[in-house]
Formats: sequence, C-alpha cells, structure tokens
Amino acid sequence: MGIWLGSVFGAGPARADGAVSGGDVTVAQSLGDRELTVIVRRAEPGPLRVDVVTHAGTPPGRLTLGVVATDRDGAPGSATVELTDRLGPYPVTLRVDHAGPWELTIFDGERTARIPFLVYARVVTPWERAAYGGFCTAGAMLLVALGTALISRRGWVTLVPAGAFLVALSVAVTGAVLSGHAPAPRPPGSRLDPTSDNVGNPFPERDLPLTVNYSRPPVNMTVLANGPADIRLALTDSATGRPVDDLLVNDDALLHLMVVGPDGRLWHRHPIRVAPGDYRISVRGGASGEYAFAAEIARRGGGVQLLRAAARLDASVAAPAMPTASGEPGTAGPGDPITPGPGNPATPGVKLTASDPVAGEPATLTAQFGGGADLQLWLGMVGHLIAVGPLPDRTPTGTAAATAPIWAHAHAMAPLPPAGAQPADETVAKYGPTIDFTFTFAQPGRYLVWAQAERDYSVLTLPAVVDVRTGGPR
Repeated sequence: MGIWLGSVFGAGPARADGAVSGGDVTVAQSLGDRELTVIVRRAEPGPLRVDVVTHAGTPPGRLTLGVVATDRDGAPGSATVELTDRLGPYPVTLRVDHAGPWELTIFDGERTARIPFLVYARVVTPWERAAYGGFCTAGAMLLVALGTALISRRGWVTLVPAGAFLVALSVAVTGAVLSGHAPAPRPPGSRLDPTSDNVGNPFPERDLPLTVNYSRPPVNMTVLANGPADIRLALTDSATGRPVDDLLVNDDALLHLMVVGPDGRLWHRHPIRVAPGDYRISVRGGASGEYAFAAEIARRGGGVQLLRAAARLDASVAAPAMPTASGEPGTAGPGDPITPGPGNPATPGVKLTASDPVAGEPATLTAQFGGGADLQLWLGMVGHLIAVGPLPDRTPTGTAAATAPIWAHAHAMAPLPPAGAQPADETVAKYGPTIDFTFTFAQPGRYLVWAQAERDYSVLTLPAVVDVRTGGPR
C-alpha cells in the first residue's frame, strides 16, 4: 500500500508543524545529483498539475514524469520537462481519470522515483446533505403549498405541503448550522488503518470496530551501500519483516535522511522511493570511513520515528561545486557536506551561535545568514536545526555520531496562514535573515550543530560546535 494524500471537500484545515492538510502535496526528492521539490497541486479527476522545483547544483537535463493508478489497471500517462540552468519551478500537466491511490513517477534516464499520492473525491458530509436536501425540498413544498392554496377549495389540504415545507426548512437550517460547527471529516489517507481508505467516505471510523488496534510496530532500517553514489535503505516492519510502505509525507518528505561522515560533514537528503520499502540515495564528496545515518519518518498509525544505522563508505567520487552560505564556490549545497566547528563561513555576520547552553534548560541558538529578508521556506520551514551529540573526544566523527545518544531535528516555523488558506511555498522569499531556534540539550557535552535555510533556491548550511555545560554554578 502506498501513502495516500489528498483532501476532502468542505474539510477544515488541520495543521501540524505549520503545514495544512489537504491542498497541495509537496515532496522533496534527492534524485541522483538533483535536489528537487515536487509539488502535486490539489488533485481531483481531470488535469493534474505538477511543479518540479530545482535547486542550486541541479544539472540540466530531461525528466519524464508519469502517473499510474495503483488500484486498477490502465495505461499510464506521461509528459517530459526540460530542466535548464534556471532555478525554480517547472510546470508539467498530466491527467488522472478517477479518485483513489496513484503513483507519480520521475525518470531521469537512470533511475525512477515513485511518489504515491491520492486523487481525492468530492464528498458531502451528512449535515451538508441535510442542508442541501432540506432547502431543495422546502422550495418544492412551498410551490406545492402555493399551488394547492390556489386550486383547492379545502383549506386543510394546503396544510399538508405547508407542514412539509416547515419540516424541510427546519432540517435544512439545522444542517447548515451543523456544517459550520461539527467536527471536520478526516482528510483521505490520514486514518489509522492502512488497509483501506476514505476517498469517498468522510467518516470511515463509523464502520470500524472499537476494539481494533491500529498502531504500527517500529521500523528497522538497513543500509546497503555499493559506494557513495549507490546507497540503498531497506525499511522493514520489525514484527513481520515485510517492506514498510505506509509512510506519510512528514515536513514535505517521505523520508528525511541525515548523514554524518568521518570528517564531521553533514548531508541532509531525501531518498527516492523506487519500490515498497526500498529507498535510494547518493552521498558523494566525503572521506572514506564510517558514516552515521539517521532517518526521520512518519508511519501511518505509528507516529514519527527516528531510525539509525551505520555503514562504511569508500568515498572516491568528488561532489560538484555548490555555493556555501557565504555564496562562494565550495562543496555545500542542498544537503551537501560542510565541515562544522571553527571553520564557519568567513563572511561577516554569517554565523551560528548559542547562548551558553545548559543541559536540561532551553537554549537559544541564533543563525545569521546575512543579506536581506529574502529567505525562502525549505521543507515548509523557515529554518532547520540538526544537533548530534554528546560526542567523545579522539574518536572519528562518523563513528562517534553513530553511537551518539542524541540526534535532534528542530524547526523555525513560518507564521500560520489564515484558516483554509494554502501555505506559502518556495517561491516566496520574505523571511530572515536571522533565525532563532529554541532547543533543550538533554545531556552535557560537545555537540555538532547545523542550521539550514534556503535563499535563491540554494540550501545554506551554517555549522558549529556547541559545548553544553552541566547545570549549576560555573
């Protein structure tokens, strides 16, 4: 079963981490050397618009996009998009002919990413049906009552349609009032049971027994690496051993992968899904040695989970040059590596600082990206903060990170949009340039910390080493 996404007509917005359920579906994809954001515009049967957003470091070339229904047989539709040196969105129009689960495929000539999504059905809630039906019936009964009054010589005959008019009007008004105050139906795909959907049923839980437990076991992640350019992540259910394929889009990605190399570099990538439970990623530009992997996922019925693993990579392929936070050529781009510690970008005013953090107490970390207030949202957030530690001394960073007790991924959120409004996307540049994060380090010690934000479709990374002291007098 693939992930199901979509919206129910008339449903109110449900927000989590700043996102609004329903509306457009945004999924980040690290497709080879390309860092893409794929936006599936609110989908219903008919034309389907998809925007492919490119970031700095993405090479030009042709992508072939296709859609295929996963609940029935049918000929898939496809279209191509030519990526150039221009960064930003590239629109593509496809076509879907029915409501239900679909897959969007993206082929770059070597590999195919498969993004499950849901084409939603326009459903009407019971109280909306009561309101619409009641007003229609009341209108009809009013005409009957007027006609009866004109042609009938018996006054009591007119009372029958008049009474029906009043009853229908009462039902309609009651339904209209409930429409604005009753709980909103679940968006399709958000229900806990992954074996069925609610594409056309706004309240599927009415048909489920109350004794059923829909929770999901933890997920196991195995890293199978044939080199830095070919890394496979196998996700399996810890209870059954079967491939896990009920992931939800969480913070604009099916899977957020953080990788720390032996030289302390960070990659923040979003592996592509090539089959159920099978994800692929390319990590290049680091040194040979042990790498620490941490994957953040959200499983339907299982909540957000952090999966960790380690693997040794013999990295021999250099990454292409990409802009750093200072805007100079280097090796940092959309999730590409950058060395933490004293070697922060030398541009004046561009730095990541912490305000004397104490273990167990909230600390403020300030990321100053310089320039004007022109940062864009990346993965739906103004900024991202990644912290790993405490790390022991005299240990290769990748080895130390693999066993570090704490991996954290915090956010600086954008202001919530008005109720029912679609949140801003990456085309809006109006945030920053200073971002404050509030984070509590649970244990004292030395941490590697990275702050990330986006400007001009380039993901900027500010690294730092943060020493967290034990509480009490210095």
